[in-house]
Amino acid sequence: MARVAGAILAGGGATRFGGRPKGLEQVGGARILDRLVDVFAEALGAAPLLVANAPDAPAWRPDLRVLADVRPGLGSLGGIYTAVVEAPAPVVCVAWDMPFVTPVLVRALAAGLAEWDAFLPESDGRRGVEPLCAAYGSACGPAIAAALDAGDLRAIGFHGAVRAGRLPLEAVRRLGDPARLFFNVNTADDLARADAL
Repeated sequence: MARVAGAILAGGGATRFGGRPKGLEQVGGARILDRLVDVFAEALGAAPLLVANAPDAPAWRPDLRVLADVRPGLGSLGGIYTAVVEAPAPVVCVAWDMPFVTPVLVRALAAGLAEWDAFLPESDGRRGVEPLCAAYGSACGPAIAAALDAGDLRAIGFHGAVRAGRLPLEAVRRLGDPARLFFNVNTADDLARADAL
């Protein structure tokens, strides 16, 4: 299998967080961004790409390669697309407001790309899967581009055009509590809960 890259997606306007960059907040004494960089380094043996549109993003972690969305204004799918084409794929993408993603989960997602074009963990979330903590192969590039061209910005909208596999919820549970693994910080209350965890 090709070497798998990592990408941290620092998108969104953080409207529920007062516009502050969520990944720069501290959980357990470390910024969420730094926690994720460490996870990728342990899991994949290399620093991740940082997909971020903020003008000051290069200053957040000067050691990271920082790229703005190649097709701006297209939400989380635009961020995934940027990671797929610029990392380049195969790539594991994680949203930067998820402080409890683990190296073992990242490695499990990367391994799924041996059989699938996209590999997502199942969860108890509203979609049933976690597209912002998932692995994407090179076939996803053209499929996402076609979805974006059609105006379909759903993070899972392109799955019918690729071989999309799932890490079953039972397998996820063997790696950790899904509610914790996929916990994301959207509000100040969430940040307090994450810090307590």
